[in-house]
This record gives sequence, C-alpha cells and structure tokens, in this order.
Amino acid sequence: MTPGARVQAAIELLDAIIAAAREGGAAADTLIARYFAERRYAGSKDRRAVRELVYAAIRRAGEAPENGRAAMVGLARDDETFAAAFDGSTHGPAPITPDEPAAKAGTAPAWIGKRFRASDIDPAEAAALVARAPLDVRVNRLKGNRGTLFADLGAEPIADLPDALRLPSGTSIEATEAFRSGLVEVQDAGSQMVTLAASAQPDMAVIDLCAGAGGKTLALAAAMDNRGAILASDTDRNRLSRLAPRAERAGASIVETRLLDPNRESDALADWKDRADVVLIDAPCSGTGTWRRNPEARWRLTPARIDRLVATQRRLLDIAAPLVKPGGALVYIVCSLLDEEGAGQAARFLADHPGWTAEQPMPFGRERTPGRRLTPLHDRTDGFFVARLTRPC
Repeated sequence: MTPGARVQAAIELLDAIIAAAREGGAAADTLIARYFAERRYAGSKDRRAVRELVYAAIRRAGEAPENGRAAMVGLARDDETFAAAFDGSTHGPAPITPDEPAAKAGTAPAWIGKRFRASDIDPAEAAALVARAPLDVRVNRLKGNRGTLFADLGAEPIADLPDALRLPSGTSIEATEAFRSGLVEVQDAGSQMVTLAASAQPDMAVIDLCAGAGGKTLALAAAMDNRGAILASDTDRNRLSRLAPRAERAGASIVETRLLDPNRESDALADWKDRADVVLIDAPCSGTGTWRRNPEARWRLTPARIDRLVATQRRLLDIAAPLVKPGGALVYIVCSLLDEEGAGQAARFLADHPGWTAEQPMPFGRERTPGRRLTPLHDRTDGFFVARLTRPC
C-alpha cells in the first residue's frame, strides 16, 4: 500500500469506529480485525502502519471527531510531512484544503474533564491516560516462577510485585509456550496490585462477585495455593463461559462458576450468606483508568451511562455485604479515576453500614480516602481505585 492508501484505509476505519462509539457498536480492535479480514491483500507492514495511524488519531482527539477524515486531518495539522500523504492519488485521500475542519486535540470530552478536576486528576494525570500501555503479565505461581522467564521473554520484573513481568512492546505473548501452558496470564500490573488487597490465603472461602472472564479469579487461586474455595459469579454468560477453560489451563481447581440472574443475585448467593472471608467486587465502571488500552472508550461515555454505572456499583456493594462473614472483608475495585465511582462509593457504603471500617488495602498508589488510587502517571499502571472494607465481628 502507498502512504496515501494507508491514510485512506485509516480514514475508513475511523469512520466505522466513530459510528460504533456513537451507536454502541463493536470496539476498535474488532472493527480493525474485520476490516483486514476482508482485505487479504494488505501485508503485515501495511496492517501495522494503518493500525498505528488509527490509534494515533484516536489518542489525539478527546472529543469524538465529526468523521474519520477530520481525525486524520488533525494528525496532519500536527505534522506537515504526514500531510503529504493526502495526495489525491487513485487510492489516497484528496488534498487538504486550507480551511478544512480538523479534529481538535484533547484528552477527554469537556464534561469528563470537569469530573476529573473534581476528583483531583490534574491535566498531566489526565494526559497520561491516553498514552500507550505496556504489556504486563502475571506468572502463575501454581506452575512456576518469574525468574525462569526473564531470559526467555526478554521481560523485566516489576518492583514489589512478585509475580509480575513487563514485556517488550509488541510481544506476541499468546504465541508462546508459557502462555499456552498456563504459566503466564496477561494482566496489567495495576490489576495485580489491587487484587493483592484481598490478602487471599490458603483455605479461605472467597467470592469474586463480578468475575467476568476470570483474570482476578485466577490470581486469587494462585495466591491461595489452590487450597480453599473460590466462587466466581457474573451475570454475563459469554464472559463467564471463558473462565472455565482458563482455569483448567492455569491448574486452578478450586474455582466454581455460577451464572447469576440480573436483579436476583442475592437469591442465587443465599448459601454463601455470612460465609466469605473475602468478597471481591471488580465492579462495572466507566473504565476511565483503562483508556491507554481502549482510547475510543472515552467517546462512548455519557453522563447518563455513568449514572447507571454508579447505581449498579451501589447495588453490588449492598448485595456483597451480607455474604461477608463477621471479621471478613469486602474489597471494592473500579478501573475508574472518578470519585463518584471510587472513593465516593466506598464512603457511602461505610456511612450506610455502621460498624464497618476501612483498612489499608495495599502499599501501592496514593491514598484516596477511604482507599487507594493508582494512576498511569504516578504508578505506571492502569488507573484504579480500591478499598478494603471490614465487617465488624
């Protein structure tokens, strides 16, 4: 593909991604994969170059651009040499006119920016949310230790995280024997840090209330040395169905999965009342802390959607509380940097549940009372809030 053809392909992909963001359609990665599945003539270098153009344009535009061309013209305004690819050739885009509209550069939609400021996220912290993310893995201690993988994967250990490795950008981890054998799982260092807030130990009884595909469930099983019991539950059948084969590959035999009916979760969990040493809630959230991996997600958010998420988070906390045994802990996690989803939710829970107290959840990140917060700029991880809330004896 010529430089112009690559730019035109990026424009077409961005048109589809912008429309999907507005209409709740497929994610950018999915749309890119579909696009090239229909265009087998594009070689690996072309696919990689187009993908990089698409994501550069997405990361640059805080607000959803009017269309794909406006997004790419925005890139060209920043780099005159890149503008030469708008050459009007057979497969390339038409030349840029002097007065042509271009997407504005920014970190987030203005209304989210206000909420960031209210949550003490300054402009530098916000800008780091759309930088490129590294590739982190968790070494499954049920099958080995990270020391054996340094040379094989060209990885670096992450300080104070005994099972974490950071791999070179572009590593195809899924193609390695370490991944196929269950020795490693892809998991951001921040996700590993907040999971440590559960302080999971062998022979405990643990609930992963919003387990999804089981990333944190598997980390809990490894921390428990595959001894005890983990109930991994979720209302999403498709996501939960991916956990069982992952657990088998990881050698995690203490995991039981349970599909829950929405709005009837408490009935399905009645047999666990007052029983759990730890209930972990990795709650559905806005995902503002994960924009490095999904930068177009900020175009999908609306105030109404956040209101719905906040209501769901509150309900999940109230469902979880009766499951915790006296003296046990509820660990509340969101990959959001908005206080209304994080510190505000935990504070509301403590106000509504007399006798419950907040403990120091982990040594990482910075205090955000009544919990801790991780950010890409400060911690070089995805963004998270975590609180460890203890039930009175």
